[in-house]
Amino acid sequence: MTNRYFYEGATGPWELVIGLEVHAQVSSNAKLFSGAATTFGAEPNTQVSFVDAAMPGMLPVINQICVEQAIRTGLGINAEINLMSVFDRKNYFYADLPAGYQISQYLQPIVGKGYLDIELEDGNVRRIGITRLHLEQDAGKSIHDQHPEKSYIDLNRSGVALMEIVSEPELRSAEEAAAYVHKLRSILRYLGTCDGNMDQGSMRVDVNVSVRKPGTPLGTRAEIKNVNSIKFLAQAIDYEADRQIAILEDGGEIIQETRLFDSVKGTTRPMRNKEHAHDYRYFPDPDLPPLILDAEWVEKIRQNLPELPDAKKARLIKDYELSAYDASVIVSEIEIASYFEAVLKVLNPCNSKSVKLMANWLMGDLFAALNREGESIENCPISPEHLAGLMSQIQNAVISGKIAKEVFVLMWESGKDAATLIEEHGLKQMSDDGAILAVIHKILEENQGMVEEYKAGKDKLFGFFVGQVMKATAGKANPDLVNKLLKEQLVK
Repeated sequence: MTNRYFYEGATGPWELVIGLEVHAQVSSNAKLFSGAATTFGAEPNTQVSFVDAAMPGMLPVINQICVEQAIRTGLGINAEINLMSVFDRKNYFYADLPAGYQISQYLQPIVGKGYLDIELEDGNVRRIGITRLHLEQDAGKSIHDQHPEKSYIDLNRSGVALMEIVSEPELRSAEEAAAYVHKLRSILRYLGTCDGNMDQGSMRVDVNVSVRKPGTPLGTRAEIKNVNSIKFLAQAIDYEADRQIAILEDGGEIIQETRLFDSVKGTTRPMRNKEHAHDYRYFPDPDLPPLILDAEWVEKIRQNLPELPDAKKARLIKDYELSAYDASVIVSEIEIASYFEAVLKVLNPCNSKSVKLMANWLMGDLFAALNREGESIENCPISPEHLAGLMSQIQNAVISGKIAKEVFVLMWESGKDAATLIEEHGLKQMSDDGAILAVIHKILEENQGMVEEYKAGKDKLFGFFVGQVMKATAGKANPDLVNKLLKEQLVK
């Protein structure tokens, strides 16, 4: 790829056109139309009601929590909430779809047009349109690797509530697609409407990819199904763009089809011919009346939305003068933002200088330790209160930044607070003028030749003297005070 928006082929640049369909499992203890549980990892076929198994005479009953979660999500993605929506039957046959149809929404979804603003690596922001969000049931799972000749069916996922969030075909690169999914996942997790665990299948992405010469009509698209990581999403898009360009430049045609991404080989492969809407024979589900929402209820949900990533980022920049980059990192995951704000509550003083110091430690030493140990911030052995305590010890000149790194390691290993460890290990910074002056006088007396060289203009020797004082005090002397007192003595 030569730049963000164009792929270079033998015949010149090609424009990539991407539309995404994100399937996000609704955070709910029960399924969309039944009371069966939704716990991940349960034994096969232990969370299946008669409704999920499509037993004759069983009628679906809408789960209000799932409806509320869809509304919250719609509001979080700046979308229109449709006060009247319709559930349809989407007809197709899979072995793990007992009814032979999926209850979904088509022409009249619960959520209409919205948008997401995505920030790219160079700082540019693009607004990506969202076509709709609709509620639908998930299918079950076919298991093909348990027997050499048979496939098994697990219906635990059958009937689980999904939100399908469909973007406009406005994404133009793998980078933009990855940024869009990352941003959407972050919003869903802030809202508490989907846990975003792509590795567990609770968030999956179908990617529609086509290429065209700049300024020409849209090309024929291929759909890559069920991509389950942002990394694989980018790889699949890049591979598919190269594949389609190669076919077109060789005089061939793109077949509209559904493909799968092989994460081991980094390639896509055909799965089946792509269906059109009319192939599914959509019609309103006769067992479900139109879903009518109360406008006051929707407004109440709006009023109770949490602070979302963009608003939190803007507040951190305004209130604490954090850089846009620092604020973006902090708000990118709700757990990081929660940890950060828990530190803020106990940080004293809590001003722009102290917050910047804390942000540097969070994104530096703390993130490095978490990555090294393979831990998440929720399981961090250093509590927010203890990190705030360490910052206070630095700000109050009880310890230097260098000693603080030693204290940080001790905190990580012991779970103790900074003040206790500083006392136990005798790490308190030397800030007594007289004691430091005594050390400085001794160092200067022992290095008279260098003192004369410094006074003759060899300024770089100042670092040598600072180093000797710090060595003599085992690194405990206050560095700022050492610099000040040394300068005063060297000009005498």
